[in-house]
Amino acid sequence: MKANGTTVEEILANVPEDRFEAFNKLHSVIVENLPEGFEPAISYGGLGYVVPHSIYPNGYHCKPIEPLPFAGLASQKNSINFYHMGMYTDNTILDWFVAEFPKHTKQKLDMGKSCIRFKKINDIPYELIGELMRKLTVQDWIIMYEKELKK
Repeated sequence: MKANGTTVEEILANVPEDRFEAFNKLHSVIVENLPEGFEPAISYGGLGYVVPHSIYPNGYHCKPIEPLPFAGLASQKNSINFYHMGMYTDNTILDWFVAEFPKHTKQKLDMGKSCIRFKKINDIPYELIGELMRKLTVQDWIIMYEKELKK
C-alpha cells in the first residue's frame, strides 16, 4: 500500500483515523531514538528512516537516486508495519529482538525478514522499538550494508 502523501508530514497527517495516534507515536519514538546521521524521509514512496546522500552519496544500490534505507513505517490494510534492515542483516540484533519482544507486549510476534506487523495497535512495544533504533549507528549500518553488497 502506497503512503498517502509526498512528504513525511503529509504521510503522518493522512494516516487512517483508527491508527493515527499509534502510528504517529511510533514515528515519534523512532525519531527520538534515531542515532545521529539518520533522518526521516520519503523512501520508495513511503515513510522511511534513511542515511541521506550527504553522508552516503552512493545511495541505495538498487536505485542510487534513493538514499540508503535503514527502517520504515507503513499503515497497511490490516496492520501498522515497521521495517528494520539491521534485523534483516544482523542475526545478533534479530535474536535479541525476538527474545525481548515477549517481555514488552502480550502480542504474538508477527514478523517477516525485516518487517514486524502490529495488528493490535494498543499493544505496540514502543520502548522496545526505541531501544532497537539505538542498536546501530549510521557508520555501523553503512559497514553492514557494504559487507552484504560484496557477498
